[in-house]
Amino acid sequence: MSVSTAFAPAPAATDVVPAPLPVLGRDVRVPLVTGGEVGYAALDYAASAPALQRVWDDVAAYAPYYGSVHRGAGHLSQLSTELFENARRTVAEFLHCRDDDQVVFTRSTTDSLNLLARALPAGCEVYVFETEHHAALLPWREADVTFLDAPHSPEAAVRTLERALAARDTERPALVCVTGASNVTGEVWPVRELTAAAHALGARIVLDAAQLVPHQAVSVRELDVDWIAFSGHKLYAPFGSGVLAGRADWLSAAEPYLAGGGASRTVARRPDGSVAVEWHEGAARHEAGSPNVIGAYSIASACRALTEAGPEAPAARERHLLGLLRSGLAEVPGVRVLSLFGDDAPRVGVLSFVVEGWNSSHLAAALSAEYGIGVRDGLFCAHPLVHALLGTGAAEQAGCGTGTLNAVRVSFGAGTPDEHVTRFVTALRELVTRGARWTYRTENGRCVPES
Repeated sequence: MSVSTAFAPAPAATDVVPAPLPVLGRDVRVPLVTGGEVGYAALDYAASAPALQRVWDDVAAYAPYYGSVHRGAGHLSQLSTELFENARRTVAEFLHCRDDDQVVFTRSTTDSLNLLARALPAGCEVYVFETEHHAALLPWREADVTFLDAPHSPEAAVRTLERALAARDTERPALVCVTGASNVTGEVWPVRELTAAAHALGARIVLDAAQLVPHQAVSVRELDVDWIAFSGHKLYAPFGSGVLAGRADWLSAAEPYLAGGGASRTVARRPDGSVAVEWHEGAARHEAGSPNVIGAYSIASACRALTEAGPEAPAARERHLLGLLRSGLAEVPGVRVLSLFGDDAPRVGVLSFVVEGWNSSHLAAALSAEYGIGVRDGLFCAHPLVHALLGTGAAEQAGCGTGTLNAVRVSFGAGTPDEHVTRFVTALRELVTRGARWTYRTENGRCVPES
């Protein structure tokens, strides 16, 4: 089954919708400017998802045994090293990696893609759609980059890539970077089809799966991508760790991403006074410094929890929540949902929109201050995409804030209860039809409530 066909229609009302997975923060209460407190509705999963309770419990159980990795003969060091390497194997199994693939622990998706950018062979050409998150759009500054126009259908995306690759110099190596699911629209991209096109025309492909892995099962083997990158903090696993997994040859041939302990096998002074270094092979080559063992362990814990829940459970829950959200938004006047591929395109739990007459910063501030609902507003580190979706001739928005036309994003996941989505829709309808109940002002370009 390809990514482009991985989502079935939303479940009917009679279908059983999986219960939310237990996450931290579900009982947090926040103050309202109008007085009192309310349970916080976290609808900004696309930025950072709350930690699964399972992940937190696993990390808490390990914390007393924390020790240095690959550094000592003591029991805690040995235990931590075993846990760290087991986490690597767990991630490889979760992603269905090939037997000879490498799993490198990084700090984030951004770090993973910058690592790969440093490992490109000489003369490599890079092809990237303008619709990418900046983490995938910007790391290739030292390569020969071709930016591809925003496509308006999955089929158009494949055709655009095929035309670009067909015109290239086939004597040079080439890499395509593509998202699995947009962090702005939530739309799922035709990764399997894009991979087939890239390979047929002699290019490799790296998948930015930051917004895909938390929402559905992803198989490196099935998609046939050469590399995959994602972040732990999107996958219900905090502590600042990420993953780059895939083919070993370019990584093994490259200079280490960071120079230092762990990446070096031997270091010796030469007679002329310089230093000779023999670098490690394998993942250690690009993991210099003391590894973030807790971050790696938290990712592995999240992978195990999602595997045990079953690949369909999170996706089914999100289809249900998307149905609630979209039907609710359809009843709010002036709302325009942003989309590249159209209303029927498969999505993960991410949706962005604008409301006629409302500044996005003003709307997000009012949702937080008056209703205790956390959403994201702005351009979502995907400026070219949002500008393309909004149109260049758009008028300024009313209210406080920067005055420029931005968007509001709602995102959720396996830990989101129905009540958070229904409360958001009710709050949005009240704001749009009645207006804000509080006064807001601009501070450092953002809308904030008057104290």
